[in-house]
Amino acid sequence: MVQELLSKPIWQMTGCELVTLLNSSREEVGVVNTQLETSQKAEKVLKHYEYGIRGIAKVFGCSIPTANRIKRSGKINSAIMQVGRKIIVDADMALKLVQRDRKGGKSNGI
Repeated sequence: MVQELLSKPIWQMTGCELVTLLNSSREEVGVVNTQLETSQKAEKVLKHYEYGIRGIAKVFGCSIPTANRIKRSGKINSAIMQVGRKIIVDADMALKLVQRDRKGGKSNGI
């Protein structure tokens, strides 16, 4: 019925047909809005970034020298973005990498 109303000129519609068409478009827009909100909420899962060696120490709850050893070990390289001296660490990814490495049975002093 909605398809028939879409092809009919507005000036030929009855009031009831117009209300039906408007309500159906609101429902469709509501579904689209709900889907958009859901996808936006999924994208808003905030990444937790830390900065510098102190940030690494904060993520792992360790000292600065231990944070340096962790960085040098290469175990969290894919979680680190470094430009010059600026170090940005994706904290969640770094924790997952170390956890995965420990499950793998490797322990190189960390």
